[in-house]
Amino acid sequence: MLNNSYNASLPLVMHIDLNSCFATVEQQARPMLRGKPVAIMNRRTEHTMIITASYEAKAMGVKLGMRFRDAKKLCPELIGLESDPPKYRYVYHKLLDIMNDYSAHVRMKSIDEGVIDFSESTQALQGRDLAEIGYEIKQRLKDEVGCAMRCNVGIATNRFLAKTAAGLHKPDGLDVLTSQNIREVFSTLELTDITGIAGRMERRLNAVGIYTPLQFLDADPATLHKMVYKSICGLEWHQRLRGWEVDKRDFPIRTAGRQYVLERFDLTHEQVLQRLHNLCESTGYKVRSQGLVARGVAVHARSHSRGYWHSRHMASVPFFSNQTIYSIAKQLFANAPSDPKEIGVTCYELSEASENQLHLFGDELVREHEVVDAIDDINKRYGERTIHSADTLNTGHYVKQKIPFGSTRYL
Repeated sequence: MLNNSYNASLPLVMHIDLNSCFATVEQQARPMLRGKPVAIMNRRTEHTMIITASYEAKAMGVKLGMRFRDAKKLCPELIGLESDPPKYRYVYHKLLDIMNDYSAHVRMKSIDEGVIDFSESTQALQGRDLAEIGYEIKQRLKDEVGCAMRCNVGIATNRFLAKTAAGLHKPDGLDVLTSQNIREVFSTLELTDITGIAGRMERRLNAVGIYTPLQFLDADPATLHKMVYKSICGLEWHQRLRGWEVDKRDFPIRTAGRQYVLERFDLTHEQVLQRLHNLCESTGYKVRSQGLVARGVAVHARSHSRGYWHSRHMASVPFFSNQTIYSIAKQLFANAPSDPKEIGVTCYELSEASENQLHLFGDELVREHEVVDAIDDINKRYGERTIHSADTLNTGHYVKQKIPFGSTRYL
C-alpha cells in the first residue's frame, strides 16, 4: 500500500560499513603501512585495476577501477599489494560475530557491509540508544580486531536510508537519518550520491525535471512509476526515499560461476583448458555449498580476434560434480576463439538437491554425490584444493580464489 507520508517511527535499522576494507585490513596487519597510500589488486601488475585504495591514496586522486600504472602517476609513493582473502574472511567473521551479539536479524550485504535490524530484537536492546550501540560497535571493532580498524555507521527506519546515512561522513562517521532531518541531509547531496543512481538513471531523472535529491524526494509517485522507471520500481523508490522498508527480501541463487583474466597471451589450448578446469572446480563447490544442483553450463571468452564469445548447454538430468561441469565446459570450449584473454564458466538452472531428486535419476548419481561430499568435507577441514584434479595441479598459483564484493554466500 502506497504511503505518501514520511516514516516517523523510531529508527531501528543500522548499516555498518568498514572503511576501505581490504586496504585497512592490510594496514592493521602491517603497522608500517599505516598512514601510507595503499592500493589492493587481485594481481600485482602495473596493468591490473585497483579494487580498494586506502584513504591516504584516495586523497591523492587514486580511484577504484584505476590501473595501478596510472595511479602511480598521481601518487608515486603508492604501495601496491595483492589481495589476501584469508585476512578479509577473518575480519568479515569477526564483524559478523560482533553484530550477532546485538540481534538475531543480521544480514551481511557484502564482505565489508552489514545490516542489523533491531525491530525484532529484545525490548532491552530496543530501549537503548542506537547511536550508543553504534559507537560501542566501533570500539569493539578496534578492541577485537585492531586499532587501525574503522567503520561508518548509519541508522534509519529502513535499509536504504541507513546505508545513505553510513556514507555521509567517511571515514569513521556515525549519522542518524529520520523524518525530521531527511530534507536537510538531502539538500547537501547530489543525485549520484544516492545508492542506485548512476549516470544513466541520473539522465532519466533529469529528463522529467528531477535534478536534485530533494526533487527526487518530492516527485509524484505516478511520475516515477510511469515516466522514469516504467515499472513498480518507481513506486518502490517513492516509498524507499520516505523511509519505508521495501528491501527486506532475499533472492534465490540463479547462477554460480567464475571468470579469469589469463596471465599471458601465449598459453596453449591445453593450458587454457587447465585454467578452465580450475574454474569448474571452484564453481562446482559454490553450487554444492548452497545445497544445489545445476542443469546448465555456460562458458564464455573474450579475445582480440572475436571479441566476446559464449556457448551453453542444458543437460537432461541435474548434475553437481566438478567432473561433469568440466566435461560439459570442455566440449563447449572446443569452439572458443584461439586467442582468449579472459575465460569463464557459469552453472545455471540451479535447484535444491533433494535425495528424492537424486534417486529419481539413479543410484549412480547418489553414489557420486557421496564421493563428492567426502572430497568437499576434506577440503573444508584441511583447506581449499587439498584434493583436486591432477589436471589443475599447476594452475593454483595463477587462478587464485578472490573475495567477491557483492555476495557473502560463499564466505
